[in-house]
Amino acid sequence: MITITPTIAIRENEIKLDFIRSSGPGGQNVNKVATAVQLRFDVKNSPSLSHEVRSRLVRLAGRKITEHGILIIQAGRFRKRERNRQDAIDRLKKLIRKASEKPNIRIKTKPNRAVKERMLSAKRHRSKIKRMRRVVSISKD
Repeated sequence: MITITPTIAIRENEIKLDFIRSSGPGGQNVNKVATAVQLRFDVKNSPSLSHEVRSRLVRLAGRKITEHGILIIQAGRFRKRERNRQDAIDRLKKLIRKASEKPNIRIKTKPNRAVKERMLSAKRHRSKIKRMRRVVSISKD
């Protein structure tokens, strides 16, 4: 079990890890050993996530999620396979934690009378400054 929050835990069999060749550091070893990790997590069919968390996770994941609802995370920053594996799992945890937070509902407010008056006063002041910059035309009689 991978514990994400006190209320959310994912079974390890829900996550599929594939090891692929990395393009990162490793010298000559990079061409021989598959150290990068490609983590796949089926968001749409996961029994561990509630409907709200699932929909927020799909929105947050963006291009990392396929049209079939599978989240793909690639990790290849490190030379060691185990560190890349842990990095991919940590990134999945972070994404699900962020999706589990309920967004604050914004309450629209209107500016009060004093704020409106200050705005209009600033506009009048700015207008006066710009008016004073104009070229003065002298009329010939």
